Amino acid sequence: MRPMPHPLFFRSSHWLAGIFFAAAIFAGCAKQDSSSAATTADGKKLFPIRVQLDWFPEPENGGLYQALAKGYFADEGLDVTLLSGGSNVLVTQFVGAGQAEIGQSATTQVIQAVAGGLPVINIAAIFHRMPTGLMMRADNPITTFAQLDGKTIMARPEAVYLPYLKKKYGINFTVIPQDYSPAHLLQDANFIQEGFFIAEPYNLEKQGAKIKWLPLWDSGYEPALTLFANTKFAADHPEQLRAFLRAFVRGWKEYLEGDPSAGNALIKRNNPNADDDFFQFEREQIAKYNLVRGDPAQGEDYGTLSLAKIKNEIALMEDLGMLKPGAVPLEKAATVEYLPKK
Repeated sequence: MRPMPHPLFFRSSHWLAGIFFAAAIFAGCAKQDSSSAATTADGKKLFPIRVQLDWFPEPENGGLYQALAKGYFADEGLDVTLLSGGSNVLVTQFVGAGQAEIGQSATTQVIQAVAGGLPVINIAAIFHRMPTGLMMRADNPITTFAQLDGKTIMARPEAVYLPYLKKKYGINFTVIPQDYSPAHLLQDANFIQEGFFIAEPYNLEKQGAKIKWLPLWDSGYEPALTLFANTKFAADHPEQLRAFLRAFVRGWKEYLEGDPSAGNALIKRNNPNADDDFFQFEREQIAKYNLVRGDPAQGEDYGTLSLAKIKNEIALMEDLGMLKPGAVPLEKAATVEYLPKK
């Protein structure tokens, strides 16, 4: 289980259905220090932007918190507020309703939101590949996706990878809704549960459970973790969105290649249950798998967004019957218009 305000929940790349307005009202937030509050040193007003996270503050948000802590957003003329997420915060709905200008989610979730009529669009990559996998105890005999046939998996029932795995491997399995509790894995050697393998092992193994994984990207399923924006905000304020992404990229580069202490201190202020050992563990995992930098040979770098991959995700969801053909044109699902130019 990851360090977080609530001791019973695991982290997922998505969230459970819930009362998102109530969660948003009571969610914690991080703002710039008073030294760079709402105006610059010469008295110019900073432009406000709210960013809704999909989970509680952790190193996977390191680039955002580093940019906030070091004043990089203020350097760009922005007054940025980071809103803490949680299991009941429906980020796409929140941003679509204009309660935040930018949100964090997976490409597939944003595509589904667009199909449902929400005015949102992917604008930048956080992780080029989601580190989502199926976690099991080390003594579980399963080693391949094909061996999931006939098994039971705890996962988000709406997850795109579930029908994908069934179709690709010609298998069937039972899905029980994700409840984010570590108790099942701690008690049952044969339990299978969705999770983030850059985070969950930290506390599970501290509690004595040796964990192994089937990373979903080994099956060819590779959605990205992205920033997405309210489309009206993007259309009305393109320069501010470009400024935001410049600071975002600058923050990630320093957080991973330089000294992350400023960002970590701000994360800890907004998530007191996180600890230094966990910061080091997750940051090392992010770097190990090149999640943020990506693969330069494929043209990936900090923030870059692959329209080709998103086009393939749309086609996959159409093939699985999760989208009507043509319901989500690529230009409505993603744009690279606001990314820093090389």
